[in-house]
Amino acid sequence: MKRNIRIAAAVVAGALAIGGVLAVGPVTAGTDGDTRTTSRSMLMDARHQGRHHGGDMHGLRRHDGTCNAGAPARQGTLTAAQKTTLAGTAEEEKLAHDLYTAFAERYDLRVFGRIAAAETRHLTAVRTLLDRYDVTDPTAGNPAGEFTDPAVQATYDRLLKQGEDSLSGALKAGRTVETDDIAALEKALSGLTAPDARQMYTNVLAASERHLMAFEHWIADE
Repeated sequence: MKRNIRIAAAVVAGALAIGGVLAVGPVTAGTDGDTRTTSRSMLMDARHQGRHHGGDMHGLRRHDGTCNAGAPARQGTLTAAQKTTLAGTAEEEKLAHDLYTAFAERYDLRVFGRIAAAETRHLTAVRTLLDRYDVTDPTAGNPAGEFTDPAVQATYDRLLKQGEDSLSGALKAGRTVETDDIAALEKALSGLTAPDARQMYTNVLAASERHLMAFEHWIADE
């Protein structure tokens, strides 16, 4: 019971409080080196808001974070390479969602369902930017488990097989997804100046760090 409470709280922090990734105040552009500091600062601000709006044990409300809502960051300019990265991010978020959903159906472990719900919100935020910057959505019309990028498809198939073999394999697959996402998000933020894109990437990065922490806890308890 204590373990469930501890891990559920970790997931709520990332999967729910950071879920409204476009519904928070603008993120000030910074250097690549301070990306982690920025995301952790935003997480601390979310905790502060939660304490003043009826938060839970971590000072975070048990919903999608709308009590922290503010004006979305303004639109900027994306290079062709940054647009390609944005499209790739949509595939990565869909991979995480589809994988965790499959694991949630296979194993009686709430961590998968909770984080899958967060990935749904992340994908929605990415799609908002795809539309805003007139970038084709590579995930549009693709059913669960199907991807436009062959490399993403191969990664999904490999991790799904790993997770189907055992619960331990599924948790480690989740750790791999979040570790890879964190690296990709940090790279995407490098040189990025568009305020709305920085806002989205920074918030999804903070959520991915919390998701990774949750998987690490479960793996350690296995």
